[in-house]
Amino acid sequence: MLTERQLLILQVIIDDFIETAQPIGSRSIAKKENITYSPATVRNEMADLEDMGFLEKTHSSSGRIPSEKGYRYYVDHLVSPKETMSNIKIVENVMQEGLFEFEQIVQSSAEILSEITNYTSIILGPEVFETKLKQLQIVSLSPHTAVAILITNTGHVEHRSFTVPDEINASDLEKMVNILNNRLYGVPIFRLHEKLGTEVINLMGSYVTDFEKSFHYLKAVFFTENPAKLYFGGKTNILMQPEFNDIEKVRSFYSMIEKEDELADMLKSDGNGIKIRIGHENEADAIKECSLISATYDLNDDQMGTIALLGPTRMEYKKVIALLNALSNEMSDVLYKWHKNDE
Repeated sequence: MLTERQLLILQVIIDDFIETAQPIGSRSIAKKENITYSPATVRNEMADLEDMGFLEKTHSSSGRIPSEKGYRYYVDHLVSPKETMSNIKIVENVMQEGLFEFEQIVQSSAEILSEITNYTSIILGPEVFETKLKQLQIVSLSPHTAVAILITNTGHVEHRSFTVPDEINASDLEKMVNILNNRLYGVPIFRLHEKLGTEVINLMGSYVTDFEKSFHYLKAVFFTENPAKLYFGGKTNILMQPEFNDIEKVRSFYSMIEKEDELADMLKSDGNGIKIRIGHENEADAIKECSLISATYDLNDDQMGTIALLGPTRMEYKKVIALLNALSNEMSDVLYKWHKNDE
């Protein structure tokens, strides 16, 4: 159990280090207005905090910096969960700009969130593992052009125009779309490729002659993108952090965030509410010097998404926790109403 004096000194050190990214010495702490102890007393308490694992030295002559254990204690005991940002209106402001497609709303929100914090923002929505295929359609525009439409149970709609090659029979495409709707209705989006490569392709051969070319073409038209995806803001913000002046760290970081399936898995496993992973609490090696803070939001009665901020362990925890808590509530309220009106 930390004493009241140790708690105060630990909080001052972490707050200063978050702001400056520089090791903190006892003399600078003793000069703080809210510190009434001598430099010698502060130095002794800092030594005890280091022995307990809450502080670290970067080298023998330096001041101290917080350890991961220190950050964890700070987050669990010194950051008030009552702090709020009740006036946040990110999503409402985005929608007032005339953006009413779900993707535009979420992407713009991610970008604004990253601008406010200077961290990398990630929004997962709607829940990638629960989004399911509802319907596929092909609408002919002319003898050689058509529009492919993919609709999910969340109301997400993907559409793209394409040219129908001469060697592909339009009636064959229609038969195959009917088969796909019959076999893939209700299948989670992330399992579509698995289903297409097994039972569906075998069934095609029973109903469509020389179906291979048509099937591969149709597969490319409909399933080139995953409609449930991650939205990023501020991917380059990590370059502004002094902890990431090592090119290998930067390369590893960008390699990790390109693996969207793994990142989606990571965010999904955090569960409901505010979740905080500090340093080595993160499974991915590329972010073991980062903190990942996430919060969930609801799109409708059974669809959940995740908002997250990724930054150095020297993160502004008070600001980020309050911001994500407020934004998750706002996204739940605004997007729930938007989804109901869009049905």
